[in-house]
Amino acid sequence: MRQVAIVGVGYSGFRSISPDLSYKELMYEAAAKAYDDAGVDPRRDVESFVSVAEDFNEGTSIFDEYVPDQIGGVLKPVHTIPGDGIHGLIAAYMQVLTGAMDIVMVEAHSKASNVLTLSDVVAYAMDPIYNRPLRANPLFIAGMEMNRYLYKTGTTEEQCAQVVVKNRANGFLNPSAAYGARLSLDAVLSSEPLSYPLKRLEVSSHADGAIVMVLASGDVAQELSALPIWITGVGWCNETPSLETRDWESATYARNSAEMAYRVAGIRNPRLEIDFAEVDDTFAYKELQHMEALGLCREGEAGLLLEEGDTELDGELPLNPSGGNLGVGHLLDASGLARVLEVVLQLRGIAGQRQLEDVETGLAFGWRSIPTTSGAAVVLSN
Repeated sequence: MRQVAIVGVGYSGFRSISPDLSYKELMYEAAAKAYDDAGVDPRRDVESFVSVAEDFNEGTSIFDEYVPDQIGGVLKPVHTIPGDGIHGLIAAYMQVLTGAMDIVMVEAHSKASNVLTLSDVVAYAMDPIYNRPLRANPLFIAGMEMNRYLYKTGTTEEQCAQVVVKNRANGFLNPSAAYGARLSLDAVLSSEPLSYPLKRLEVSSHADGAIVMVLASGDVAQELSALPIWITGVGWCNETPSLETRDWESATYARNSAEMAYRVAGIRNPRLEIDFAEVDDTFAYKELQHMEALGLCREGEAGLLLEEGDTELDGELPLNPSGGNLGVGHLLDASGLARVLEVVLQLRGIAGQRQLEDVETGLAFGWRSIPTTSGAAVVLSN
């Protein structure tokens, strides 16, 4: 197979609201930074463009029609992936693998502050025959799943709350994070109950922003960048979204995605071969559930490792050094690409105060949130 690397990254944001910028301006700023980082001219060098967006969130049909101008893709191949940001990255990666293209760009963004009825939009994704008539709020479903996960694994509410404390503190070290903060465990546990046992501070808040990455084939990557970040493995899985057939105890979609990515990357023992990971933490319990499903520990062990400090910045397996969705903010379909962005910055050694020591291989995992059971994983190496 051809080698593929990330040679340029750019981002704009991340803020809880951005009334001064349109989504096009966010995309333009991120794209300009990415092209400058990669040393390419999109009109001359980039051969294909991938946008990640959901028409429902954008309020616009066939959203890729509104993408080319601000990313330099006029009169070039442009298509939209209605999935998580890592799905878009994988689509761009596979275009380079075909040999038909050497440089491909992927973009994902969020203008969540513009969506007045976001919970209603998300609820519309429920199965239209059996589930949507129940009018179950996505947070209600998250509470049910969290309750089942705690029962099955023996994980405690205190351990879930500790995820919030850790990730918001990591976000405090990230100048791009919208929700970095120093919180106490009691503050999380005493926050407003939403859907037992889920609490207000255990749910990531939305943020606006855009992320752009430039991918290149092996030979071109080495010409463009002194430190290309190699994509060594990718994987994805779309399990059933219906409430009556989904796995309520473990994240099957994460396990299958990781197994595929590890197989492609040649990783046999992820606990030993992965130096750090950025995983979806849309809800605090999800970080622990995903950690177990990704093979980074045994079932029911994630909470214990968290308590022992293994997932801290100076621990044996740092998790979400960026702050994750809880600290950075949930960027809708750009959330997965935000996880990849942090892995790239860490592997380049330019993550600032939260920089990890001696890291060579990182894992990024994205989940498209309730009601989907759709995940994607990517293994990166410097």
